[in-house]
Amino acid sequence: MEDKKVAVVTGASSGIGAAAARALAADGWHVVVAARRMDRLTQLAAEIGGTALELDVTDAESVARLEKLPRVDLLLNNAGGAKGLEPLAETSVQDWQWMFDTNVLGTVRVTQALLPKLLAAPNNSGLIINMGSIAGWTVYEGGSAYNAAKHGVRVISRALRLENQKIRVTELDPGRVATAEFSVNRFRGDTSKAAAVYADQLNLTAEDIAEAVRWVASLPAHVNIDVMTLKPRTQT
Repeated sequence: MEDKKVAVVTGASSGIGAAAARALAADGWHVVVAARRMDRLTQLAAEIGGTALELDVTDAESVARLEKLPRVDLLLNNAGGAKGLEPLAETSVQDWQWMFDTNVLGTVRVTQALLPKLLAAPNNSGLIINMGSIAGWTVYEGGSAYNAAKHGVRVISRALRLENQKIRVTELDPGRVATAEFSVNRFRGDTSKAAAVYADQLNLTAEDIAEAVRWVASLPAHVNIDVMTLKPRTQT
């Protein structure tokens, strides 16, 4: 681990996080895969030669354990999610709180914990990639809470980019990505509703987004990709 650049990927137990961890490891990074489900993380870490770390981004004590990592060159803030697709008048404040605590405050907690290590990366090469969404740019019916949360991620990315030019900050904004667990979680375990989101559609895959992560991470230290939007061809 000491001889390799180190990437920390949150929300790495499935979907985009797991795919990104595999892509980075294939490019020679030592990847710390972090999430709550240690059974999955242990298998993934063994597969890619990485390190599994139990992490709940909503828990300050859990996030503080990241500070013990000896080196971090790249942070992929990928942990997040959505709950519900109800109109604003019918949304649950508890769902709003979960989405903000996970998507927004989780990003803040992890960033603050690892920022000193990222600033210590050689030649100002430290890089933060925040996983946003086109939901952070375009509001849609039933998405008020998730839209607001992803707007928050966009603000975090822009603010940090302005405040500290000794570190690179990239915001990745995927469109429709066929990651089953995201929709299953949004629809509270209803697999039929989750599958319907992607049925008869041209969708991106987790591996497509992982390729974008891999490319951004491969660039030299003087290059900053501010924002990248990725959509399937038929999504406008």
